[in-house]
Amino acid sequence: MWELFQAGGPLMWPLLLCSVASLTVTLERAWFWIFLDLDRDKAAIESLLENFSQEERSVPVQKDKCLVLKMLKSGIAHPGSFCTKAMEAVAIDAVKSMRRGMPVLDTIITIAPMLGILGTVLGIISSFEMLGQAGVEDPKTVVAGIAEALITTAAGLSISAATVFPFNYFNTRIEEAQDTLDAYGTRLELAQENCRPAGKDTED
Repeated sequence: MWELFQAGGPLMWPLLLCSVASLTVTLERAWFWIFLDLDRDKAAIESLLENFSQEERSVPVQKDKCLVLKMLKSGIAHPGSFCTKAMEAVAIDAVKSMRRGMPVLDTIITIAPMLGILGTVLGIISSFEMLGQAGVEDPKTVVAGIAEALITTAAGLSISAATVFPFNYFNTRIEEAQDTLDAYGTRLELAQENCRPAGKDTED
């Protein structure tokens, strides 16, 4: 394996860095999603929505581990038109934490094949230089050089392909989480609207 790595040339080092970064971010994001408490406490969420009352505004928000409960209680604490803004603030912070590391994976998917191709091009150039020095009498030298140059392309494509799967999976989880937050936020807004006295201004 080490001989194969050395045969790939100097661009194998940045490719190695890409693979390490991809693996690190993937493991960190997997750990994040495993322990993310989005809406696991469904009983408490449903109870809050079904028994909605303005008196619940005093309930502390920060102590809730459940993200949906935290968002809903933030909305309850800010009635009227500020309810939506308060929930949006919590949701935006949550989505930011969900997207952490995603730009790194996106960059690796793009840059790894490019580094591989660049390494191959440099290797082919070196092979033709050897051809100019050795002449056509020794074609094996050129063939071996081109074979070694293709190692970087294979490495770059492998890293990119291995990164695409977790990247798409995490993006799907983010979209699903956003849909969940939007759905519960809408339910709270409807519950708040139903609790508002008839004829009362929404800004009150």
